Amino acid sequence: MSVYTVHEPPLRAADSLADPQRFMFVRDGFYFWAFLLTPFWMIRYRLWLVLVLYLVVTIGIETGLRILGASGLVVALAGVVISLLAGLEAGTLRRFTLGRRGWRNVGVVSGSKVEDAELRFFETWVQQTPARSTVSTPAKPAAPSAPSPPPSSSEPPGVIGLFPEPGAQR
Repeated sequence: MSVYTVHEPPLRAADSLADPQRFMFVRDGFYFWAFLLTPFWMIRYRLWLVLVLYLVVTIGIETGLRILGASGLVVALAGVVISLLAGLEAGTLRRFTLGRRGWRNVGVVSGSKVEDAELRFFETWVQQTPARSTVSTPAKPAAPSAPSPPPSSSEPPGVIGLFPEPGAQR
């Protein structure tokens, strides 16, 4: 089962809530295409700053190895290692870029496919998001409620663990 981080886009001028169709699910794990075709993968996901840093690091390391007199095999192996690191950290690179663009990380969800993860996330998200209404109604002020008495020292504190209330059957 894969783990995905969920990113909410920045709000547009006319929106009060984020559009669920624009949410981004970024899988955590190894990205084969980011390993195999690193610069093209970065271009495909518009990771411009990451691409520039990748090119600077790759050219710098390969130039340094050539100046030191390393063989072609060592230079090629260094390129493969850099691509392997890009494949391993591809999800992190995408999250970094989304964060720089103002996207907000709103959760982590797991699923066997991205569709399963989306379904699980939005089931919870819909319950937690305030309902949208087409007709605006004025909000009524909440009636003041009497403060609850502080718990007495003789009562046991709330249960933390597997049982919902103190003294429940096991």
